[in-house]
Amino acid sequence: MLQSYKSAPCVTQDDFRAPLRTHTARRKRAVTVRAGSGSGSDKPKEVTLLDYGVGNVRSVRNAIKYLGYTVRDVQSPSDITSADRLIFPGVGSFGAAMDILNDKGFAAPLKDYLAEGKPFLGICLGMQLLFEGSEESQGVEGLGVIPGQVTGFDTTLGLPVPHMGWSGVSQKQPSAVLQHVKDGERVYFVHSYRVQEAEVNKDWTLTTTNYGGEFTSSVQKGDIMATQFHPEKSGAVGLKLFESFLKGEKLASDGLKDGLGFPLSSAVPAELSKRVIACLDVRANDNGDLVVTKGDQYDVREKEGDNNVRNLGKPVELCSRYFKEGADEVTFLNITGFRDFPLGDMPMLEVLRLASETVFVPLTVGGGIRGFTDENGKAHTALDVAAEYFRSGADKVSIGSESVFAAEAFIATGQLTGKTGIEQISYRYGKQAVVVSIDPKKQWVSSPDDVPYRCVKSTLGKGPNGEEYAWYQATVSGGRELRPIGAYELATAVEKLGAGEILLNCIDRDGTGDGFDLDLVSQVSDAVTIPVIASSGAGSPAHFSEVFKTTRCAAALAAGIFHRSEVSIDSVKEQMASDNVATRL
Repeated sequence: MLQSYKSAPCVTQDDFRAPLRTHTARRKRAVTVRAGSGSGSDKPKEVTLLDYGVGNVRSVRNAIKYLGYTVRDVQSPSDITSADRLIFPGVGSFGAAMDILNDKGFAAPLKDYLAEGKPFLGICLGMQLLFEGSEESQGVEGLGVIPGQVTGFDTTLGLPVPHMGWSGVSQKQPSAVLQHVKDGERVYFVHSYRVQEAEVNKDWTLTTTNYGGEFTSSVQKGDIMATQFHPEKSGAVGLKLFESFLKGEKLASDGLKDGLGFPLSSAVPAELSKRVIACLDVRANDNGDLVVTKGDQYDVREKEGDNNVRNLGKPVELCSRYFKEGADEVTFLNITGFRDFPLGDMPMLEVLRLASETVFVPLTVGGGIRGFTDENGKAHTALDVAAEYFRSGADKVSIGSESVFAAEAFIATGQLTGKTGIEQISYRYGKQAVVVSIDPKKQWVSSPDDVPYRCVKSTLGKGPNGEEYAWYQATVSGGRELRPIGAYELATAVEKLGAGEILLNCIDRDGTGDGFDLDLVSQVSDAVTIPVIASSGAGSPAHFSEVFKTTRCAAALAAGIFHRSEVSIDSVKEQMASDNVATRL
């Protein structure tokens, strides 16, 4: 089996350039042919994109280009006024977004554009800003196109917030935009605030979704439409919605007959599915080429032959494969990032750019998301590094070692400084964009009183000396250094700092195939209100069902078993469905 790993091709600089040249040329031809077909013109169709500088707009841009359209960016207020078809994606906080729109002079022409009823598609925060205001930013006025307020989810209901993952929608009015979307198909959400339908805005409601109660998941009146979910991250379903909007085929919902779109329904939409995430551990081999690798614990070298870094394939190719196989998300972990200057890591940035052109599910990248000083003595913040990853195609960034140090400082002082990477990235891009990666090592104790950290009574056997209790000690630098903080304490601290999700690894289980550490996953997922991703130890489809049915985790991640084709994503989801675990098939 190891021989086949060695024969897998590497990613070289030439590999990056050649596919990029080929892909660009192919895309240019596709844009001309597809956009011009049926119109009597070879001139590409154009859509205007309002990018106010926050979040992963590259995904929206790539979806538009993938469908054969060109993008014109809003550079000045007049670009909004002259637009024929406008898309406004948004992430981050309500107040910060409105400040940017007002400072750039975009708010007034945007209101005028909407008042004229011209074709408009708002996405996520781009939908929320259409309302009068939000609990997220008290006193800040929205665009006021739709009456009503945006409110927060009720965290006392026990559901993780942000609402993150794939949920179903129920259609409330006929719309040609949804004519190609099948009933029961799921779309991707990631948000902490939502709109609950009220009498003053019910005529706008296009679809609703249930998450701790029913909320408005999309709105439409005439040619103005907006979605709380992310079409650009909803796979084929989202691309169909984009295509309907871009074609402008009978967009107006007023006066349309029932049947345009999937059947109108008052039924409760499908519950949030449990996510299956494919993880790619990416690092440079001894020749400087990026490869996807996996090993025993943190040893990723071959045990025989040339002892080079184990090579399981090319990052972009594997990412595309997992998207086609039905992965709900893909995570890139740059496992050599802590040694390098992250902003100089051009190959990894290029991996993100290329992957995001054809992969329309969320992409997370981790490794090296920290402040650093470059070789010229210039200081860069974690926010600077994250911004470059977002611009390159990432939807979320995963912070490892820096989050441990930030949590230790917070626990010692009890004060939020606003200076940590978690706080800065969360404030700018929204907490849903910040994943904290926790890498703990199991430490056995005879009694919970032996250590000042939260322990669990093991349900997975006893320690080497018959111990029945354990705590999970956090590590940094890829598991190489132990820190005086437990996984429980770390998780609760980073939630307060502004993390939106936790990627929970277990060094002791990594590469074993024995299943997830259910004690660890239960402890952490019960301790926080944000989503938790279980990682390390998956060896069979049954292990996914087991962790979902036993703990409150929202997602489960695997790497090696997918890379080596020992387990397919399809088989995992089929197992989940047969075990009555909500999944996106």
